Amino acid sequence: MQNPVETLNAVFGFDAFRGKQEPVIGAVLDGHSALAVFPTGGGKSLCYQLPALLLEGLTLVVSPLIALMKDQIDFLVSKGVEAARFDSSLDAQALAQVRDRLRSGTLKLLYVSPERLSNERFVQSLRHTKISLMVVDEAHCISEWGHNFRPDYLKLVQAAKRLQAERVLALTATATPKVGHDICRAFAIGPEHWFQDSFHRKNLELHLSPCSERERLDLLLTRIKERPPGATIVYVTLQRTAEWVARILNERGYAAEAYHAGMEGDKRHEIQDRFMGAKDRIVVATIAFGMGIDKADIRYVYHFNLPKSLENYAQEIGRAGRDGEPAICEVLVCPQDRIVLENFTYGDTPTQETVAAVLQEVLTQAGEFHIAPVAMSREHDIRPLVLATLLTWLELKGFITATGNIPAEVRFQTQRSSGEILGSFDPERSRFLRQIFTHVKKGTQWLNLDMFAAAEAMNEDPKRILRALNYLDEQDMIHLETKRFRKTYRMEQQPADMEQVLSECMKRFQQRELADTERLQQVLSLAEHKGCRVAALLAYFGETLASERCGHCDTCLGHPVLPLPPLKTARLDANQLQKIAALRSETHPALAHPRQMARFLCGLNSPATTRDRLTKHEAFGSLEEIPFHDILTACEANSEAG
Repeated sequence: MQNPVETLNAVFGFDAFRGKQEPVIGAVLDGHSALAVFPTGGGKSLCYQLPALLLEGLTLVVSPLIALMKDQIDFLVSKGVEAARFDSSLDAQALAQVRDRLRSGTLKLLYVSPERLSNERFVQSLRHTKISLMVVDEAHCISEWGHNFRPDYLKLVQAAKRLQAERVLALTATATPKVGHDICRAFAIGPEHWFQDSFHRKNLELHLSPCSERERLDLLLTRIKERPPGATIVYVTLQRTAEWVARILNERGYAAEAYHAGMEGDKRHEIQDRFMGAKDRIVVATIAFGMGIDKADIRYVYHFNLPKSLENYAQEIGRAGRDGEPAICEVLVCPQDRIVLENFTYGDTPTQETVAAVLQEVLTQAGEFHIAPVAMSREHDIRPLVLATLLTWLELKGFITATGNIPAEVRFQTQRSSGEILGSFDPERSRFLRQIFTHVKKGTQWLNLDMFAAAEAMNEDPKRILRALNYLDEQDMIHLETKRFRKTYRMEQQPADMEQVLSECMKRFQQRELADTERLQQVLSLAEHKGCRVAALLAYFGETLASERCGHCDTCLGHPVLPLPPLKTARLDANQLQKIAALRSETHPALAHPRQMARFLCGLNSPATTRDRLTKHEAFGSLEEIPFHDILTACEANSEAG
């Protein structure tokens, strides 16, 4: 079948396309790169799944959502489509099977994470594969000033070129006009191939209800009691809040469960499966829940805590009422949440001393060099994502260029005798392999190799060693596994003025702080908006409501816009100031800087506090209800006094 409509009916069981699906698919089939900005539940996946069946070669889908990968692959396989994923959750045998299917050319769709395309070995495995379409899901992550920037996404532009992808399809549910322009510029997408479906969901009744901390739980219980039963998500910020609210709901007779990243993966899957199969269960969850989950009959989405941004809000309410039936979405607007959410933002900002140390370590290198991100993160007490962002900025400034990832450790099992392997090559290559094998250490089942120690002993480039082992793996002479990756870079130019680079980096971190706090303020502004809530929300995403009022938000339904309760900021009392002094007197290396102490007292973990096992300390999180800058000021004063 070469007809999209025939394929739509025969494979996917639909009679007609929805919204802008058809022009997106048409653009892709005509050979154009495109951007599709569809609301959550708007049918983005069909825009690449259908073309994948009609195009020659492989469709490579890049997505950060493993749950999405698994569910979509199960669906496609049930329809007879050759689809697979390549991720860390698969065992060695399953990964080998995917590689075999890639080599044989039988795969039509392959799902991978963005980080996978920084893996040199994986990229090499695709070098003989015709990639007719590369799909970038959650494409808003490429925008540095968007609400969910991920440094690995900036590498996808180079990856698409390196893999010679014939076209790129960028997908997102949360792109403001500025972010949309960033995506189009990155992937050279023309304005005529930027397709945007309306974010207006007429079946969603939106409420933003101001309340105090004391009133909030009772308000949630009242809402759940007075409304008909239905599948419900209650979003919260903290893991312990999820546990607490779920326990209260259970005590009141509701089938409720908590869901958060602190749970074991198997338990999360069980909770998710129970929710998917029920009509009236309640999940009290942090924002991780729902990503990639397609349950059509969710009747209620409550925000017990404020969403971090209007992008998050739009995405989270978009999980309700996908069956087209009425659904209610309500935010319990408590301004006190602002303190905890802003503290998270401030906690990400590294100290100037930390940034200076990282710059000194990286920008004084020469030629090819490598770093171990986990070790660097712990040594300098900088969160891994923040470190990745800093290194990305240095790339964008032209100081360094990322050249790939090299595993610090490899292990392999031989599928043939060493004599047979060495005898398969000319004398020079055989000599090189023999050298590698002399540095191998035998384990009970595997042969282990320290890549960088071997490279230094052999006076060789570790990449050459990796290429040789990859080739043996491809020829089924060995079965290879890699781990503990280091990032490799090439020094392009050292800065003329290191202090200026440091100043620019600190300024960018401060700009990110400001952008995140402004996004939170936009949520509060929507709660205070006296006009149509839907019209205001659509305007944020660059869309104009066809009429003046939507008719299905609380203001249009005649509910009064109540004033927000005042933000109560607790002052540091004498006991709390004494707690700061006592903590400082303990002289923990991980808390040497006032900003590190402030993070710790706010309950914000860091690589150094994890390394030194300080999160069980009684002072950890003991001042989380107090604004970060108040705590920071007190820590600075205490440091100066000492």
